[in-house]
Amino acid sequence: MRNLLFICSRNQWRSPTAEAIWRKHPDFNAKSAGTSPRAKKTVSSADVRWADVIFVMEQKHKNRLMAEFSRILDHKPVHVLDIPDEYKYMDSELVQELESVVGAYLES
Repeated sequence: MRNLLFICSRNQWRSPTAEAIWRKHPDFNAKSAGTSPRAKKTVSSADVRWADVIFVMEQKHKNRLMAEFSRILDHKPVHVLDIPDEYKYMDSELVQELESVVGAYLES
């Protein structure tokens, strides 16, 4: 089982949707968190250590992770999905995009 960590800003719409999609998959464990102090669940060093692969919704999320957890992130893949903050939780377009983009990374 591979551990997938999904990151957005407030852990409200995008990353919880990704977690919901991928935690149903038999080959993966999934968690989500946010980079904002106001996130429902703020990303921690324990989350980063737990993850085998990290997916961030935007470059700013990767930048923040690199600033805060640079030593823990050595040799850990962090993929920028380029998914803007314009969706609600489980929006059908968001689900399709996450399945497609994340699926492509996981197959390679």
